[in-house]
Amino acid sequence: MKFHWFLPTAGDSRVLTGGGHGLARGHGRSEAAAFRPPDIEYLAQVARSAEQLGFEAVLTPTGTWCEDAWLVTAALTRETERLKFLVAFRPGLMSPTLAAQMAATYQRLSRGRLLLNVVTGGETVEQARFGDHLSKDERYERTDEFLSIVRGAWSGTPYDFEGRHYRVDGAMVSETPDPVPEIYFGGSSQAAGPVAARHVDVYLTWGEPPEQVARKIEWVRELAEEQGRELRFGIRLHVITRDTERDAWAEAERLLAAIDPADIVSARKLLSHSESVGQKRMLELHEGFAGGTARDLEIHPNLWAGVGLVRGGAGTALVGSHSQVAERIEEYASLGIEEFVLSGYPHLEESYWFGENVLPRLAATSVPG
Repeated sequence: MKFHWFLPTAGDSRVLTGGGHGLARGHGRSEAAAFRPPDIEYLAQVARSAEQLGFEAVLTPTGTWCEDAWLVTAALTRETERLKFLVAFRPGLMSPTLAAQMAATYQRLSRGRLLLNVVTGGETVEQARFGDHLSKDERYERTDEFLSIVRGAWSGTPYDFEGRHYRVDGAMVSETPDPVPEIYFGGSSQAAGPVAARHVDVYLTWGEPPEQVARKIEWVRELAEEQGRELRFGIRLHVITRDTERDAWAEAERLLAAIDPADIVSARKLLSHSESVGQKRMLELHEGFAGGTARDLEIHPNLWAGVGLVRGGAGTALVGSHSQVAERIEEYASLGIEEFVLSGYPHLEESYWFGENVLPRLAATSVPG
């Protein structure tokens, strides 16, 4: 198994509201005091800690409220030695040949530390902000063409392509990247599956209960087999791991108590308009919650849906003692999940809780992979 951490390029906090996916900064009861700006010094702290603790890579988000992932991570390659950077970006906001060239340059300058997270985009308002007015299905169609060209430009010979969204003549880069960056991709809609099957190396899902994850893996794996390809599978989760189960749930309770109920209403209204099938599935996990304790949002043993009350994107967390969190990871691994992209609040401190206490337990077990 591979374990990755998260780089909070929209800022970090000891509470769930504010910044990044979800509500604007300053809505939470304690947000003003707790918010950590995403300056290069703090992001370097997080990156160096992830490297020291043994994480393979850090994921960077993309969007209006984030610092640019390419620029931030390029700077952080000089602050680290081995850590890889899973750079999120959106097809359609740049030329595919330029993206191939940028990736090739990044790979040479970083000595092979680039991974790519392709984000098609599920929010019409957000896409329009960047000048993209295609429908959701059209965006996936464009992603399909985009990745064909990127891979073609890396092939070592000039690549011609003509489709609905792109036409290139002789796309290439000065030198094929070594190694070729692996491509990560997620999407729960029917339009997303075939794109993953044809192009990506790792298919990512958000942290749904195991039975739902198993069905998604089966769906994508069958599509990939039809293309004569094999994919790896990864999952995106938050974590709250402590010395005891009681301490972990006390921390989840603290995070829940810091949320103003009005923020939950606002977030639900905002996120209910999402076109993303994955986002709708996240919302369904806490549907009907009208107040209560953190344990009321436990949707599977040690799987907590509280994060999704006020944040878009990944909305679940593994909560429990170190051994319990390790057991849940082993459960997902038994389904075929090989890569875990994790995060916490705050990201710096939570990386130590997980890296010092859960990673050693997993290293000592005989989990396949």
